[in-house]
Amino acid sequence: MATMRVPEDVPSPAQDCGKLKKAFQGWGTDEKEIIRILGRRNAGQRKEIRDTYQKLYKQSLVDVLFSELSGDFRKAVILWAYDPAERDARLANEALKSRRKSITELQVIVEIACAASPHHLVAVRKAYCTLFDTSLEEDIMSNVPQPVQKILASLVRSYRYDKEVVDSTLAKLEAAKLHDAIVAKKLDDEELVLVLSIRNMFQLRETFKCYKDNYGKSIDQDILDCGKGILESVIKVAIWCIDTPEKHFAEVIRTSIVGLGTDEDSLSRAIVSRAEIDLMKVRGEYFEANKSSMDIAVTDDTSGDYKDFLMTLLGANI
Repeated sequence: MATMRVPEDVPSPAQDCGKLKKAFQGWGTDEKEIIRILGRRNAGQRKEIRDTYQKLYKQSLVDVLFSELSGDFRKAVILWAYDPAERDARLANEALKSRRKSITELQVIVEIACAASPHHLVAVRKAYCTLFDTSLEEDIMSNVPQPVQKILASLVRSYRYDKEVVDSTLAKLEAAKLHDAIVAKKLDDEELVLVLSIRNMFQLRETFKCYKDNYGKSIDQDILDCGKGILESVIKVAIWCIDTPEKHFAEVIRTSIVGLGTDEDSLSRAIVSRAEIDLMKVRGEYFEANKSSMDIAVTDDTSGDYKDFLMTLLGANI
């Protein structure tokens, strides 16, 4: 369930654009007005605002936001303003071009491949080609070393069937195949990669259930027992994003705010990308795992307009 709230009476795109134009004028930008408008519009409404702003003022709304805002607030608002497929394509490119290739960067690719619909993944791949004159797969092959390259490329190539079709016999068979590969510590095994890449989400959830029922431990626990390398982490994230994406994003939010300093990029990505999908479930999973409020954690670790924007996406009345 989504957390962001659209008002009952939504102004026309032209009215919203007029208010945004006014918010950008004068000696200072009216950040609160930007939050009130953009933070309470869904993806379709934001597209209408972008298109109308370009038509009325011959300017890109994203470009204006970039010039008028700053810091983590600017990054988060622009992520939200983008079309979701363009947003994820840009996030994927940023992750792949980063000098670091830790799980913090590479899990972005896994989220796009495994925590969204097959149609969204296709849209991201198309947007990636348009924006960067190359394919997402090519950039994975050029920027990610083996054996992680193999699983990531396979995941983003996938086009899963999106209806609830489950074969219990197949689930038992493939749970055994996964178990054999994991016991042998061959996490780049062809069978393991193939199963995780091609089966529909409902089938895989049944396979993961069979795995735990038959072998006594969850598949993600057994994978992490294989080691603490980047391959183990990537496959664990893929399993969480397929099985319980809210659990994964709750963990992303937790790790972004624990310890010294805040990983604002990860925090913004998790909240922006799930605010219209399942952030209510993420909130519940966060509380279940940490016995504390996600909203309070976000409030305590952020400030100013950035905090107000994130809390608006979380459903607060700012």
